[in-house]
Amino acid sequence: MLRKLFLTFSALFLVSFTAHAQEVAEQAPAPASVPAEENILYLDLSTGGRVTIQLFSTLAPNHVERIKTLVRQGFYDGQIFHRVIDGFMAQTGDPTGTGTGGSTLPDLKAEFGKFPHLRGVVSMARAQSDDSANSQFFIVFYPRFSLDGKYSAFGRVTSGMEYVDMIARGEPPLNPSRILQASIAADNKPPVLPGARSGSSEAPISVDDLNAPIQP
Repeated sequence: MLRKLFLTFSALFLVSFTAHAQEVAEQAPAPASVPAEENILYLDLSTGGRVTIQLFSTLAPNHVERIKTLVRQGFYDGQIFHRVIDGFMAQTGDPTGTGTGGSTLPDLKAEFGKFPHLRGVVSMARAQSDDSANSQFFIVFYPRFSLDGKYSAFGRVTSGMEYVDMIARGEPPLNPSRILQASIAADNKPPVLPGARSGSSEAPISVDDLNAPIQP
């Protein structure tokens, strides 16, 4: 008899608890979804076009957040690819262009994931310590699986790899290629092309300008 009462009480408690949990879940606001464009990085290169990179926000969240922060500060705009090894990778992200510089932000803890270093993978450069990545990153030309588990891969090129392939080789290159502009897709910045003028546009030419005497 007592066993039946215990089972009945347990069943009633379970039903009541489940109903309450469902009510709370229905009242709780749904988590805000992140737009897909928030995790797409654009690099407008001096080699001729825009490179699109899908960021791995779930595999390396801290590194992705660091890249997005620096991009929105304009940190990468104008920086050169200072270390480019044919058949290996192109490295950038050092404002000094020497390979020894970085941002003023603290170094990051490693996020060594399981995503392999395939062609087009973008990964953080670092010093000897696993937890020394800061702002420098590299784009892999060809698969380098020896890097797996040693460097934090945070994205992969999805279009424009031909512009990466055209980056000038050297350590540093004689005439280094540059990032003209880095941006996040969600910010809707138009591409910056090589040779494009920056700043205000030229004033229109008036009839008086055309008729003005030529200055020797």
